[in-house]
Amino acid sequence: MKAFSSPSPDAHRRDLEDWIDSVARLTEATDVRWCDGSPEEWRELRDAMLRDGELLPLPPDRPESYLHRSHPNDVARVEHLTYICTSSRDDAGPNNNWMDPKEAHSKLDGLFRGTMRGRTLYVVPYAMGPLSSPATRFGIELTDSRYVVANMRVMTRMGRAARDAILAGAPYVRGEHALGGLDPERRFIMHFPRENRIRSIGSGYGGNALLGKKCHALRIASWQAREEGWLAEHMLLVEIRSPEGRVDYVAAAFPSACGKTNLAMLQPPVGYEGWSVRTLGDDIAWIHPGADGRLWAINPEAGYFGVVPGTSAKTNPNAFRTIARETIFTNVALTAEGEPWWEGLEGGRPAVDWQGRPYDPQNGPAAHPNSRFTVPARNNPAWSPHSDDPQGVPLTAILFGGRRARLAPLVYEAHDWVHGVFVGASVSSETTAAATGAVGVVRRDPMAMLPFCGYHFGDYWAHWLKIGRALAHPPRIFHVNWFRQNPQGEYLWPGFGENLRVLRWILDRCHNQRTAVETPIGKLPRPEDLDLKGLSVSEEAVRELLCVDPGLWAEEIEDLATYLNRYRPRVPVELQDLCARLSDTLRQQARMPSAGSRSSPDS
Repeated sequence: MKAFSSPSPDAHRRDLEDWIDSVARLTEATDVRWCDGSPEEWRELRDAMLRDGELLPLPPDRPESYLHRSHPNDVARVEHLTYICTSSRDDAGPNNNWMDPKEAHSKLDGLFRGTMRGRTLYVVPYAMGPLSSPATRFGIELTDSRYVVANMRVMTRMGRAARDAILAGAPYVRGEHALGGLDPERRFIMHFPRENRIRSIGSGYGGNALLGKKCHALRIASWQAREEGWLAEHMLLVEIRSPEGRVDYVAAAFPSACGKTNLAMLQPPVGYEGWSVRTLGDDIAWIHPGADGRLWAINPEAGYFGVVPGTSAKTNPNAFRTIARETIFTNVALTAEGEPWWEGLEGGRPAVDWQGRPYDPQNGPAAHPNSRFTVPARNNPAWSPHSDDPQGVPLTAILFGGRRARLAPLVYEAHDWVHGVFVGASVSSETTAAATGAVGVVRRDPMAMLPFCGYHFGDYWAHWLKIGRALAHPPRIFHVNWFRQNPQGEYLWPGFGENLRVLRWILDRCHNQRTAVETPIGKLPRPEDLDLKGLSVSEEAVRELLCVDPGLWAEEIEDLATYLNRYRPRVPVELQDLCARLSDTLRQQARMPSAGSRSSPDS
């Protein structure tokens, strides 16, 4: 890679040069190289990583695909070592770890010192969003990790165009990343929202190191969004086209293990020929109010960094086809033939585990449970060209979802925008035995943003309410739960592609083409409102899927009120009042002998 020549000496460029020079001096980097995103640069980088064993080649039937193994102590996000650094602890909120900015910089200066001695400092200019979009934001990540450069090349619009925009004066987020020996005792991810700055050390993995992703696109961007009047959200984006030609765009937020990637890449089921579902984004949405009174969304990313275990031609055929080429796999196993392998893959047997050892079940799963794929979004056979629309796409609906075995019905609609924000704030999932050793422990994750909101949750909910008040045509808000179970622990809904049947009711509701039944928690479909043709779902199962138990919900709202109290006094009064009213209504219904303990839309 060729070093970029010094820019002309205006103030903006001098400031940029001074920053890069200060980091190079602090880290004692031997060389500084600007990345241009060119194919020639990628080939040079790839060949060097292959020579050094940082990447392993995969067989020719997976062209331009490679395996990377991270250090065994560096395999996931480290939320307990992730900080928001603001002058006031209250601005970061109870939802974030906090450190005073001066203390944080002092600590990090000591940790960064000398970490790149004998190493190259790569300057990675990138754009988050289509280059011609007014919603796009820019960044520069300084890193000594070639793996980070390779992944940022896929995940962002990295290279000359972003560099030129920044050198021409575009504001940018400054990211500083050093591997630092991958020492867990020297591992921190620090965010400085007032400075548009991120500093990360001690990890080379995922969102800890790819600073354009969670660090920039959510934690820093959510702070910017509040100040500028938009939303930075942990949401997928899909385009749904009906046989009649109606086109709708849906954003959806789910906690982990709740079907987010499957919905982002949903393939219509049998009987839904003529329907089309296309992916705009699988993880992050930047949402702006438009002049027409609607919300417009872009996906700021250019690639996918997805969890690979469980992905197969059966569970997610589009994802499976997406990763057939040009993919960097991280921490998967290998077969004897050198093919990548992971739990949930149909066919093949692991011979070498994710750490490079001969596979032994006594050592645990062959692929790490958090093993990943990095792949260009355009590889997705269901990729939507509207992903590159500068103005974004107008949202018809926003979905929130969780994994609740007995509580939440299959789908319900919020009464209005304020109630929709309340529904988003109530998002939660129950743990599974496979994940935690305990079943049914409720983990609250408002808007699926608990690890990613860069400021106080109370202020965040107030910002959502403010956005809604300014919209003449807000999208409708819904909650879905694909994971309802019967008393025997069996799932009542088939999920996967069949979820389009639920999305069909949702979109028909948005176009006032379907009825709904009012309940305290929201508006539910009647069984006959859902298209169940061809499904082997019993009438009893459908009644259970649409059942609302006032007693269970009264307990849920009481627990939610306790959770919201953590964020007082900044919790908006609208949410507090709604919570109190809903609690009273549900408790009254639970005491009504005529209603019994359960109700459903057909009762």
